[in-house]
Amino acid sequence: MTTTPLRVGVYVDVSNIHLNGGYRMQFDILRDFACRDGANPVHLNAYLAYDAQRAERDAGYRTGARQFHAALRDIGYKVIVKHVRWYTDEAGERYGKANMDLELAVDALLQGERLDRVLIASGDGDFAYLVRALQNRGCRTELIAFSNVSSDLRQEVDLFVSGYLIPGLLPVKSERPWGTLDSRLRGTCYHYDHEKGFGFLRYLKHIDTHLHITDARDPHSPYGTVFFHASQLPAGYDTRSLPSREHVFEFTLRPPAGEDKKDPSAAELIHVN
Repeated sequence: MTTTPLRVGVYVDVSNIHLNGGYRMQFDILRDFACRDGANPVHLNAYLAYDAQRAERDAGYRTGARQFHAALRDIGYKVIVKHVRWYTDEAGERYGKANMDLELAVDALLQGERLDRVLIASGDGDFAYLVRALQNRGCRTELIAFSNVSSDLRQEVDLFVSGYLIPGLLPVKSERPWGTLDSRLRGTCYHYDHEKGFGFLRYLKHIDTHLHITDARDPHSPYGTVFFHASQLPAGYDTRSLPSREHVFEFTLRPPAGEDKKDPSAAELIHVN
């Protein structure tokens, strides 16, 4: 018996992502995550601002923008560009505006009628109403963002995954592949013993359909766990905030800390977000 693949739409607020931690986000990995269960990417929309006035005088900006747009199109994205409009305030200061919220919301609403799932890449809380409207039409909504993510938006969606935690989405500086010993990973602390000064981090080993199985002991879980000692935390880090799903750490994956330990250990922790 064959099943029809789900129809998925991806809507990326590029300016919001770039300004809030995701400047080097890999759009092909975002597509792979959205289609992790074999879904069909019906719409891949990237919404960008373009400063035509700057492009006239800045050849580097003009060339870089064209190359970026072309690269997105090469991997299947439709590029929706809005030109920056410049205004002058009462103090004589010039400022530019190129908000793409309306365009993204209208496209998602109209196209969402023929989609099973929508993934929004943005942390803008204004999209909470869009999410609610899509859900009322029977469309599952998912959210990917990095820093400064609206709490209202996170609570409204069916699934939120920090972009920092998806393997390959935001590259780490590492000579080893993600998940192998001595590689750099990112994860969150799900347990911390304040008396003994140690805890455990959870990280996503690979993009998978079973994201809801967070217990790494389950053979179907795509997650791994690592032990860490408080001495490996950044200097001055306040452990009173642990455990926390809000704080993302980057770390080096090391072998178990002792012969009687089974979990690998984390070293050289950096607080990313």
